[in-house]
Amino acid sequence: METEVITAYVSLGSNLGDRAGNLLLAVRGLMEASFVVNKLSAIYETEPFDLENPKEHPTYLNMVAEIRVTNISPSQMMARMLRIEYLLGRRHKNLKKPRTVDIDLLLYGNFQCYTEFLTLPHPRLHERKFVLVPLAELAPHLIHPVQNRSVQELLQTVKGNSRVTRWNPNQRKIESEEWKIILP
Repeated sequence: METEVITAYVSLGSNLGDRAGNLLLAVRGLMEASFVVNKLSAIYETEPFDLENPKEHPTYLNMVAEIRVTNISPSQMMARMLRIEYLLGRRHKNLKKPRTVDIDLLLYGNFQCYTEFLTLPHPRLHERKFVLVPLAELAPHLIHPVQNRSVQELLQTVKGNSRVTRWNPNQRKIESEEWKIILP
């Protein structure tokens, strides 16, 4: 009997503590939860999104993982991801608070689902530059099953001017009132 392999996309983000370490632990958690992590995007540093006072929140590190799934339903996948978040210190699923790790199921093949527990594709995927940039790196021609446009097209039309830059861990910023310099 042949088993169907589904390609799913998951976003990962962190803006508390060791942000890069939290992302690494989240990827490890995905693998330990029996997911096959096929590809990882680069890590991007992003401004907090859709907040009243974004300057009061630390910046995020975000990335996207392409995952191969067999014999796991989207609800089971989401439950495992919530457990990873909990194990990595996330206690509340409040959208407006800083977090050690945030893992969202963006797409599960072309599957569409609208329940209290899970909405697929992710309902705000097409509005979030911090998700579209790393997703476009992995799958620029992937067609959004509801928007019927490619990820690259969605990225070109996303509204807002939030900053999404490739993260370089070997660069540190020093800022002063009088000068600004980036040291290697």
